[in-house]
Amino acid sequence: MDFGTSKIVALIAETSGRQRCDIIGAGTAGYDGYMDRHWNAPDQLNSAIEEAIRTAEEQSHTRVREIYVGVPGDFSQVRTVEVKVELQGADPRVTEKSLNDLFEKAVAQLGEIRGSIIHRSPAWFMVDDGKKTLEPMDLRGYELRACISFVIADQIFLEDVQERFRALNITVAGCLSTPVGQAMLFLTEDERDRGAVLVDVGYLTTEVMVVQGDAIISLTNIPMGGGHIAADLAYGLEVSLDSAEQIKRAYVYGLSAGQSTFEGTDPAGKAKTFTREEVEQVLEPRAEEICEAVRDAIVASGAKLGQWSPVYLTGGGIAINRGGREFMAAKLNKTVRDLPRRAVKLSGPAFSSSLGLLDLLIDTTSSVRAATGIGGFFRSLFGG
Repeated sequence: MDFGTSKIVALIAETSGRQRCDIIGAGTAGYDGYMDRHWNAPDQLNSAIEEAIRTAEEQSHTRVREIYVGVPGDFSQVRTVEVKVELQGADPRVTEKSLNDLFEKAVAQLGEIRGSIIHRSPAWFMVDDGKKTLEPMDLRGYELRACISFVIADQIFLEDVQERFRALNITVAGCLSTPVGQAMLFLTEDERDRGAVLVDVGYLTTEVMVVQGDAIISLTNIPMGGGHIAADLAYGLEVSLDSAEQIKRAYVYGLSAGQSTFEGTDPAGKAKTFTREEVEQVLEPRAEEICEAVRDAIVASGAKLGQWSPVYLTGGGIAINRGGREFMAAKLNKTVRDLPRRAVKLSGPAFSSSLGLLDLLIDTTSSVRAATGIGGFFRSLFGG
């Protein structure tokens, strides 16, 4: 289950030897979301959860008894630590023991945390003064260094969702990081090795994820999104919020593109017509503010991003608008790309977090069942 800022998504999927994943049930339910680590309408949350699950059950002809829950970025924090251990023996090289020692040292260096670690992964390893790598096993040297990222979930969120699902007679089988799922599914290994940025502009919040290796090394939650653009339109044009949302979705960024007039109704139901210039004067300042906050978050991360480090845009706040990607690119002074298509079903930007969460779940559960080989070892050690 994926908790977004305007909708809840429940997915039921099957895996087999023939295909990695087939979504057999998908349920969505609108709700008031969250901001600043608080539900906006907690008394309505259970009914939205039930609605999403019920729809997924009906489509899949399956009864849900256990569920994996995605922890949104707004209820998470990312911390990274750099650690090193000496390699031992007559022929010192990286072994499973040295990796385990490194991991234990990273946890100790992390110190006291407020919440629960739900994901841990390496941004890079380095033996002596060699190149950074994600495959250090059997490399010879005297010292192994690494940068390890920890995703820490808000304890109140974890306890709250467990209690809500317990009331529905559903067991929470595990909690996974939604931002990590997105980053690992949609960014290629080569892109992550160079360093990459994933920007998810949702309805009420915007998440800026700086990714390196198999880790998110910086996660910034900006309390603005597409809903704030719609609210500005409702106030500035004096129309209903529904009309403002329709105008926002129809708007095309770019001076020579899109329709020249927009229709809406005021709160009393009276029809109104607006020129593109009138809409632009209200809409674009907020979109620019979001882009500026994204730029500041990338700078504040301290990540050394190269010229070829990509920036990807997703979410339903700006990415669904024609010209939205180019608008953000101009404000960031960087090339901004759309996310690649990774699934046939639910492939739009508004569902990228749900698909990423599902993919992470498949990786995590498969590695628990069979942590064999180098890849399986790393997934079991750092991915859970």
